[in-house]
Amino acid sequence: MAAKERKGSRPGKVRGDREPPARSIGSAVSAAINLGFVVGREVLVGNIPGLVVGYNIASFGRFIGSAYPLVVRTALGVTKCAVDEVNLA
Repeated sequence: MAAKERKGSRPGKVRGDREPPARSIGSAVSAAINLGFVVGREVLVGNIPGLVVGYNIASFGRFIGSAYPLVVRTALGVTKCAVDEVNLA
């Protein structure tokens, strides 16, 4: 039997030629800060008021920091948000 030809990658695996996670998370957090999403800033998540309480630096899991750089506290609890999900209040 011949060896199986492999094409592509397994789901959930990061390719080696991509930007390192730490750099992409750092640039996402910096971009959020430059847009005015600093700690203590009041924001709206949809129509729910909240407060930016920190930045997400997770490099694995469902809500990684490069996609969801903001940590926002609302009346419903603490959540990780993308910049396009929140508005400055």
